Amino acid sequence: MKRLRVGVLFGGRSTEHEVSILSAQSIIAAMDPQRFEAVPLYIDREGRWLTGDSLKRLVSDVAARNYVYLPPDPTQHSLVAAQNGPQTSASPAVGGQGGGIPPLDVVFPVFHGLNGEDGTVQGVLELANLPYVGAGVLGSALGLDKIYMKRAFAAAGLPVVDYLPVTRRQYERDRDAFIARVEERLGYPCFTKFANSGSSVGTTKAHNRAELVEGLRLASTFDRKLLVERAVDARELEISVLGNDEPEASVVGEVVPAHEFYDYEAKYLDEGSRLLIPAPVDDAVAQEARRMAVRAFQAVDAAGMARVDFFLERTSGRLLLNELNTIPGFTRISMYPKLWEASGLPYPKLIERLVELAIERFNDRQRSQTAIDSRLLPPEAGE
Repeated sequence: MKRLRVGVLFGGRSTEHEVSILSAQSIIAAMDPQRFEAVPLYIDREGRWLTGDSLKRLVSDVAARNYVYLPPDPTQHSLVAAQNGPQTSASPAVGGQGGGIPPLDVVFPVFHGLNGEDGTVQGVLELANLPYVGAGVLGSALGLDKIYMKRAFAAAGLPVVDYLPVTRRQYERDRDAFIARVEERLGYPCFTKFANSGSSVGTTKAHNRAELVEGLRLASTFDRKLLVERAVDARELEISVLGNDEPEASVVGEVVPAHEFYDYEAKYLDEGSRLLIPAPVDDAVAQEARRMAVRAFQAVDAAGMARVDFFLERTSGRLLLNELNTIPGFTRISMYPKLWEASGLPYPKLIERLVELAIERFNDRQRSQTAIDSRLLPPEAGE
């Protein structure tokens, strides 16, 4: 059986650059070398694509880096060496074959946040006509934009936390009016966020007006679209979804954050946060959450994988959708693979399944016509 060349894309121009590197390292280390040839593809903070002999050299040794790009040529599937990269006579040939770059069979994007998880890189891969893991352009864009994601959920009849959106210019034009709306509609405490983010970067909890103003100031430094959400007294549940047209949901997990809420530090730096798998909830709650997770996956046109996050209100027992992540954290200790492991799908097999789903979706897409048979056109159209 031919080994598949899998390009693992990571890094990127995002506030979650470092988390992406950790996920990519784990995926590459877990790939079955009998089935896959991993090709690390690092996008640096300036947006340049690099490749090299190993992930270690790729990230730490500038002299060993090979600058490349993926051309939007659907017939090629190969990386092309950039002419303006810092190449030296001692630099290894890209692809290791005398300057030739063997074509990729599939791409595994492992980005978190803007310029990778938002549909931009997926658009490049569509133009290149390459199979890739995860959601397409639409699903990726909806999955990252918290405002339009919530609108898609609401359109599908799924419950979300009360929120107020605002653009940076709208807020700057009349700050007092927006602050008054938040205090009237949502009250304190509440959360300030920017729309296109993940890993709780730029998210703050406001207990009063001064903290609300500061939270919006911080969020506005990251994005032009902002939102404020009502804080709910709730437990945080998470479910992993896997599949294309017939997605499946994993067992339910629960996050017990070390901080007041599950912020960036609690997720990645403070070891006091706990993941409970399976979550200690009633069977009826677990079944409803799994059903809602699949519906949320379909509401944003996701594919391949997604992690769906919920709030379980302590007083009412009501489930509320928080958000969906189309490229969730993917280290061995991340919630997405741990939930599938608890559901009977080990980490290496999960990676294999995602590659299979990417190829399945690509093959289905190839069935769609991109040209119209002239015989089907009306006579005047062919003249």
